[in-house]
Amino acid sequence: MSEETTNGAVAPADNAVAFTVEKIYVKDVSFEVPGAPAIFTENVQPDLQLNLNQRVQRLNDNAFEVVLGVTLTCKAGDKTAYVAEVQQAGIFGLMGLDPQAVDVLLGTQCPNILFPYVRQLVSDLVQAGGFPPFFLQPINFEALYAETLRQRSAQQAGGESLATTEPAGNA
Repeated sequence: MSEETTNGAVAPADNAVAFTVEKIYVKDVSFEVPGAPAIFTENVQPDLQLNLNQRVQRLNDNAFEVVLGVTLTCKAGDKTAYVAEVQQAGIFGLMGLDPQAVDVLLGTQCPNILFPYVRQLVSDLVQAGGFPPFFLQPINFEALYAETLRQRSAQQAGGESLATTEPAGNA
């Protein structure tokens, strides 16, 4: 048998394909209410701004850290009511996959796995800060990944055309 047991888990054979969730954790969290307590007496329509980002770091040949970051800023008029920042991270094992498949999994499945944790933590922070709960709406990471691929190819095409046309422009 080509499978081995390590720490109670079955390790895949040398040529096996595997996608594993090794660890999920909060990497960083911050919640600020800069105008408290006066902000709680203001009766204005809140303006919410959401910033979403993702970082990937290779830890070794088969392990990657993926960090899904969310910054939610709520403004009340010209004042900041609150700022919630969450960086939810996970360590994912990817074995036996070609680089394109690894890229797809890191850009789609890993953030899909982390998103429910981010959503809950942001909601809990906002509510614990004395504000009505805020629930992040579902995010289509597949569409975001497809847009990222489109932008990469546009940049590569733009870079190649600049490289080929730039010397001609200098002549």
